[in-house]
Amino acid sequence: MELQYVLALAGLGCGTGFLAGLLGIGGGMVLTPFLTLILSHAGLPDEHVVHVAIATSMGTILFTSLSSVRAHAARGAVIWRVVGLVAPGILAGALIGAQISGALSTFWVALIFSVFVSFSATKMFISSKTVPSRTLPGTAGMIGAGAAIGVISSIVGAGGGFISVPFLTYCNVKMHNAIGTSAALGFPIACAGTIGYIISGWNVPGLPGWPFTLGYLHLPALVSVAALSMLTAPLGARVAHSIDTKPLKRIFASMLYLLAAYMFYKAVSAY
Repeated sequence: MELQYVLALAGLGCGTGFLAGLLGIGGGMVLTPFLTLILSHAGLPDEHVVHVAIATSMGTILFTSLSSVRAHAARGAVIWRVVGLVAPGILAGALIGAQISGALSTFWVALIFSVFVSFSATKMFISSKTVPSRTLPGTAGMIGAGAAIGVISSIVGAGGGFISVPFLTYCNVKMHNAIGTSAALGFPIACAGTIGYIISGWNVPGLPGWPFTLGYLHLPALVSVAALSMLTAPLGARVAHSIDTKPLKRIFASMLYLLAAYMFYKAVSAY
């Protein structure tokens, strides 16, 4: 891979790592569109580039989530009981989501990504009314919620924070705890999703193959982005605990609309 693409990926890693720590989002909603753009210019076939971008996004979250959750856990923000209840559903859902995504065309994958990113951006602008008596569901409900989070997150290549943070806050979990717990949930999502995309992309015609790709996973992009994102995720987590993130979320949501529009363009182009 040429140096200019490596530098672009490194810069992308810095930005997504910081956002993962700051907002508990895993960075995938930003990473996937930019990876699609960079890898398209690097010559990856259009019929595979969105799948590869999503798979590689999942792979980087493996590293980002570990770095981010350590910073949140040090501040007591992770509710480990919730992580333990939700994780089994997430593991199964993320594996299934990767297989669904691998079976879909670029049009559908890009369109689904665009819809869910738009939905996530809208949720950041709208404050849901909380009911003081509302609490987290029982074990079956938590596993079911985890499965839904895993499937959707794996299909769109995100760490699950765009669903898990609203879900937890809806159940009256404090925002800082919701962000910290969401960061912890990012690891099982990324682990199962990455394995799933390696399987679904195995021996797919048109991919460069080893040592550039492993299934749908783009290894040079993974290394470039992950190395820098691990450095900046703890910084984002520190900032999250010292400021009110609500105004930042609205600015970030505006950017998400632009990224969703780009992925919609990719969907239409692939139709």
